[in-house]
Amino acid sequence: MSTLTSTRAVTWARRRTAIIRFWHSFRRQPTGLVGLIALVVIISIALLAPVITDESGLDVTQAPGDRLEPPSWQFPLGTDETGRSVLVLVIWGTRVSLVVGITATLLAMLIGAAIGIASGHFGGRISAVLMRVTDWFIVLPRLVLAISLAAVLGPSLLTIIIAIGVTSWAGTARLIRAQTLSVEGRPYLERAKALGAGHWHQMTRHVLPNIMPLILASTTLEVASAVLAEATLAFLGLGDPSRVSWGTMLSRANSSGAVTYGAWWYLLPPGIAILCVVLCFTLVGRALEAVFNPRLRGGS
Repeated sequence: MSTLTSTRAVTWARRRTAIIRFWHSFRRQPTGLVGLIALVVIISIALLAPVITDESGLDVTQAPGDRLEPPSWQFPLGTDETGRSVLVLVIWGTRVSLVVGITATLLAMLIGAAIGIASGHFGGRISAVLMRVTDWFIVLPRLVLAISLAAVLGPSLLTIIIAIGVTSWAGTARLIRAQTLSVEGRPYLERAKALGAGHWHQMTRHVLPNIMPLILASTTLEVASAVLAEATLAFLGLGDPSRVSWGTMLSRANSSGAVTYGAWWYLLPPGIAILCVVLCFTLVGRALEAVFNPRLRGGS
């Protein structure tokens, strides 16, 4: 028991050291640090939306303002076509956009990591079949495929997540496969094979921990693309009509004639919100790449 306890203590000590070392390296990336701070603020707004505003402000039957009212002290960002506060809509739309973006990215990373690791580890016919499927998804236009899936499955939040996740994993799979092939040739994995370790043990205990930094960096970058994809699908009317997101706000602004009316306050806030979130995730992702990739870190 004491030996097991000491082994766990050593393991946790190494993990703490690695986390501290990572944080020191990440702090040297000023753009990544700015993106991280901004993301913390945005996520805090999403989590505290019920505290900051009243959810009843989303109800069209209880709209407190007039149609497309310009910004004022009562409505800092004006109102929409039903008289609801645009500021309230933007705050609550943060929740849906982030949930869809992060969940769809996790689904894409799960599929891509599983296929990439299996292809790189097993090789042979399994790798050939998996890579042909991956190439097929790479060749297909991602947005067109996502639109087709969303149209077939029907407009809902789950549909958007599935459509984005199922169409976004191919590039990640190829990237992870290449990294898996490099790990497969390392001495510690050869020793594990010689000691009789099974495929599951090799992939989960040796391959996955070594490619996890790459998966983390890819996930952060992919969230930005997923948020943009959600806004695009929602703008095309394929989102959940019962939920407010930045994409649905743009869609309703377009259909209500906000451009003709000159209601810039209805169009700019959700567009700027999408731009800020995408920029923040991109900055953090690039900083993670620089931390985990010695070549990038040396050149920065």
